[in-house]
Amino acid sequence: MPFSLIPFALLVIPLLEIAAFVVIGGQIGVFPTLALVVVTAIIGSILLRVQGFGLINRIQNEMNAGRVPARELVHGVMLLIAGVLLLTPGFVTDTAGFLLFVPPLRDAVWSFLRKRIVVVGPGGTRAGPSEHRSDPRDGQTIDLDEDDFIRDPDPDTPWGDDPPDRRS
Repeated sequence: MPFSLIPFALLVIPLLEIAAFVVIGGQIGVFPTLALVVVTAIIGSILLRVQGFGLINRIQNEMNAGRVPARELVHGVMLLIAGVLLLTPGFVTDTAGFLLFVPPLRDAVWSFLRKRIVVVGPGGTRAGPSEHRSDPRDGQTIDLDEDDFIRDPDPDTPWGDDPPDRRS
């Protein structure tokens, strides 16, 4: 989401929530409306617990198989967002939160995101668009000793004569 849309969303979402409260409260009454908000928060916390534990098991299975659990991690973030939305009082945020609990919708978001993100796991294993690129070092790290690396002063630098690590 571009940062210019965030102030707009911070204004529009509360207005939509107020309108939903007024409309629903006018239809079913004040106390049933408040009870409905509490019930959705309880149902959301139960769903978050059930799907969260299932997700943790899938992440562990993927890691035990030696694969990067990229899909599961993105699903975890979406479940976290869903939990926050469901615990936020309101019908608009509850609707968005419940939609994030639907696995096909999360898979659609994952298929959109996986072309744009790279998840790097332990040992440099990658999942994402760069996993098919060839690395000329084949995943090896080149580590230099202090004797192997010498920094000579650059006469063209605007920062002074000495490199920053040799200044006193």
